[in-house]
Amino acid sequence: MADFPRLKTGAVAQYPAQRVTHYSTQVLRFVDGSEQRYREFGAPLRRWVIRLSALSDEEVDALEAFFVEEQGGYGTFRFTDPWDDTEYAECSLEEPEAYFDYTGFHDGRTTLIVRQNR
Repeated sequence: MADFPRLKTGAVAQYPAQRVTHYSTQVLRFVDGSEQRYREFGAPLRRWVIRLSALSDEEVDALEAFFVEEQGGYGTFRFTDPWDDTEYAECSLEEPEAYFDYTGFHDGRTTLIVRQNR
């Protein structure tokens, strides 16, 4: 299983980055008005929005190669949470496509959304 690529600095993200924790509860409503609630999954799911800019050509190339290797959003990989360094083994890219912008010499940009799978 592949690892999400790190930048030259050793980081996986730059500021501003965004992390969302998702909980899901299902509610069944009965004819008499009562309700039954249950968890859809036992633990919360996480999602990270990774906005990267001022990337070198090598960093953009590594991210593009990773995207192709993972077949967009179809592959799974390990991702290290930039906030607490926890490694999550089953992650995928949320979008099936990505845009890698070359705005100038050593000024590549992209935004990738990583989601934890269950």
